Amino acid sequence: MTARLYVIAGASLLLFLLIAGTVSAHVTVLPAETTQGSYEVFTVRVPTEQPSATTKVEVQFPDSVSISRVQPQSGWSYVFGKNADGDNTSIIWTAEGAGLAEGEFGEFKVQGKVADDAAQLVWIAHQTYADGTVVEWSGGEDAETPASVTVVHPGAGEGNHHGAAAASHQPAAEVGAGNSNWLASPALYVSIAALGAGLFSLLLTRRRNKSAAG
Repeated sequence: MTARLYVIAGASLLLFLLIAGTVSAHVTVLPAETTQGSYEVFTVRVPTEQPSATTKVEVQFPDSVSISRVQPQSGWSYVFGKNADGDNTSIIWTAEGAGLAEGEFGEFKVQGKVADDAAQLVWIAHQTYADGTVVEWSGGEDAETPASVTVVHPGAGEGNHHGAAAASHQPAAEVGAGNSNWLASPALYVSIAALGAGLFSLLLTRRRNKSAAG
């Protein structure tokens, strides 16, 4: 009986780790927070969650940000989508080789200016796999495939309009975004409850066995 409960507890722990890892495996745009009027480098983080490789990533730019530059990514080509005025409205990265295999992720960077009256930036993305599957990251916060959202804070002076000032807060924002998304997930608490139940059952059975032996 004790051995069986060890297995149950171990399975509960494994379930916890798997769910926690899956919850955070979304296409996200970092930083999670920025400032009105700032020049920002946005990082599109793309994990591959299927056995098939990721071969194409399309991101639609929010209306409240003007993207002007892109950082070249080795092994990938890119093309901007434009409107009638010639403004960049989207970007498509296409793998020149095998792409991102299962268990891998890639980061793609663009740079632009946040509008002075922006409230939030909603990034809609389309992830295409080698087998033809397309995942649309366009849902709400609680959706299975949510769009990434960047919160925009009010501007606080001319210092916010310099690229160096924007870049200086980016690492902290990225760390905060990853931790908050992971901790806010209902699935995380379900897995914690399952783990706790398994450990409680294990301890209770061991105590009963000791009482019976005595």
